Amino acid sequence: MTAIASLFQEAARLAAAFRQAAPARHMPTHDYAASLACFEEPLPAAGSQMLDVIRRLSDGAEPGLHATTGPRFFGWVIGGSHPVGVAADFLTSAWGQNAGNHAVAPAASAVETVAATWLLDLLQLPAESSVGFVTGATVANFTCLAAARGEVLRQVGWDADAKGLFGAPEIAVLIGDDAHTTVFSALQLLGLGHDRVLRLPTNAMGRIDPAALASTLDTVSGPVIAVLQAGQINTGAFDDFAAIIPPLKAKGAWVHIDGAFGLWAQVSVKTSHLSRGIEAADSWATDGHKWLQTPYDCGYAIVRDELAHRRAMTIAASYLPLAGEGERDPSHYVPELSRRARGFATWAMLKHLGRDGIAALIDQCCASARLVADLLSQQPGIAILNEVTLNQLVIRFGADLPSEEGDALTRKTIEKIQADGIIFAGGAKWRGRDVLRLSVTNFQTTSDEAQLAAQSIIAAFKNVSGG
Repeated sequence: MTAIASLFQEAARLAAAFRQAAPARHMPTHDYAASLACFEEPLPAAGSQMLDVIRRLSDGAEPGLHATTGPRFFGWVIGGSHPVGVAADFLTSAWGQNAGNHAVAPAASAVETVAATWLLDLLQLPAESSVGFVTGATVANFTCLAAARGEVLRQVGWDADAKGLFGAPEIAVLIGDDAHTTVFSALQLLGLGHDRVLRLPTNAMGRIDPAALASTLDTVSGPVIAVLQAGQINTGAFDDFAAIIPPLKAKGAWVHIDGAFGLWAQVSVKTSHLSRGIEAADSWATDGHKWLQTPYDCGYAIVRDELAHRRAMTIAASYLPLAGEGERDPSHYVPELSRRARGFATWAMLKHLGRDGIAALIDQCCASARLVADLLSQQPGIAILNEVTLNQLVIRFGADLPSEEGDALTRKTIEKIQADGIIFAGGAKWRGRDVLRLSVTNFQTTSDEAQLAAQSIIAAFKNVSGG
């Protein structure tokens, strides 16, 4: 056996062992400081054997790894990195392709072309849209909003790509009060500012108030960008696209949807009503490493107007080959030239699960979330604060207590849940109060796992409340 074969086989063995142990894993046994101590040493003068390096990496890292690939990780909206996607990602790393253009990586470019077509079909979005394969929804939002910025200014005669924003007409950016922080970050990076936006009031679930939008629209003129939401990060709520998008379009606004996980509601007949009207927007951002279960570093920037998309993103140089008719350069749709070939894992997961498999996965996650909510709501002192229409739960402990006491009991319950280690979930603030936040996004979270999760939460609550 060659040295490379031995090395890759050992890496595969270690990876498989970690995955097989994932359902029984609990919290990391090492925090950041302990993990740092495992690796901290002076830069070695002499190298080490390949197998020794890989084993040393595994031994040092595993105690500090969360069980994000297991069925009871609910801390954030994190998919389970399905083995098929991981295997495709292994090959992606081994192939070592730079998916910058069609000439340096023909297969990577071709697979992205096919995967993009499949994604648009699956998500029921306009077939003429372009898709950029980015690191995640953060960069997807950035990419889509870059296209929006360029296009709304072009409509009033200003070339933002050539002239920048110095002296440009002012853009009114409308955004819901409960938008995700990464959207504000994207606006900051694009020179539109995270505090100059017009923040629209939202209801108890985080949905934009259509009446407030109408009032705000009466006060704005010139270029307009509106950012709506499919899947509020705490409640899972969707803006009312059918009611909100038409008046925005009548105003000439570019409408962008942050759908990091909620856009996948389009796939299932049981959830697609939540996103009714979403196809009328101009751009959409979503993740593959959530409900599509690809490995991390996989998101999609989707733009209806391909030319606007390419204007904002294309990187040109004399040494780079030009794409001909029918050829696709991946870097024309993303803010990077050297880039990972993310299309391989996406194609593999779409091919493996198919439309029906992805719909079933989403239905299972949503059903598991509702089951947890139903079981918890039967327990006196525990309240579910959101309408569980998708996969998110907002849970309050000591719901019958004064606010400050309820906050303290909620924090103690979360600490106990994490100390027990049967599941992992974390705290958040919602409407100024402490809550436990659960995200059910893993393909392995069945009804049995959901029942176990609910039982462990109830036991932790009873332990700290004396119930």
